[in-house]
Amino acid sequence: MSERIRVLLVDDQALLRLGFSMVLSTQADLDVVGEAGDGEQAVAMASALRPDVVLMDVRMPVTDGIEATRRIVGAGSAARVLVLTTFDLDEYVYAALRAGASGFLLKDVPPADLVSGIRAVAAGDAVVAPSVTRRLIETFAPHLPGGAPVDASLLDRLTEREREVFVAVARGRTNQEIAEELAVSEATVKTHVGRLLAKLGARDRVQIVVIAYEHGVVRPGERLGDQ
Repeated sequence: MSERIRVLLVDDQALLRLGFSMVLSTQADLDVVGEAGDGEQAVAMASALRPDVVLMDVRMPVTDGIEATRRIVGAGSAARVLVLTTFDLDEYVYAALRAGASGFLLKDVPPADLVSGIRAVAAGDAVVAPSVTRRLIETFAPHLPGGAPVDASLLDRLTEREREVFVAVARGRTNQEIAEELAVSEATVKTHVGRLLAKLGARDRVQIVVIAYEHGVVRPGERLGDQ
């Protein structure tokens, strides 16, 4: 990734694109390199412009944001896709995660959160704070398929400690919280998370959550821990 973060804005509403562009243009480290009004344009522009982050709307004409995300990620693009959502359509949230999105922002996201979210995703981190991840999980968990058996081959790749970290991440724990629970340093937790990403073939912490739910490691509807 270059020193400046290259952002592609994708939304079928020109006014929203203008608003986001105005916010990002005030930041010295962010460059809006292009704007697309539908998913088809987004796929083409992501290939041509090679942005670091794609800010992606969901419902758009021609090709929706879910399919566009799937195609961008499937093409091997290094761009991280940040999906814009209102959280009122849970099936879209889950579909976007499965398509390879790195996280979510609300359509009415405060400017400071929009900027910090883009920076976080560009750096390879989860776009949402763990506390927000918890609320996200609680929102869409009832819509995930339940009762699926744990994939033994998946878990066999992990050490006992990595399994503990895997479950903790899936429950939305921060690195600091995991470190306190397991009586290890945050640096050690970061190392375990890095190994999890490699072993599970996950792009980021959000994808770890998806894998955990799909393999029954964390059950839909299961209560998540408190802060």
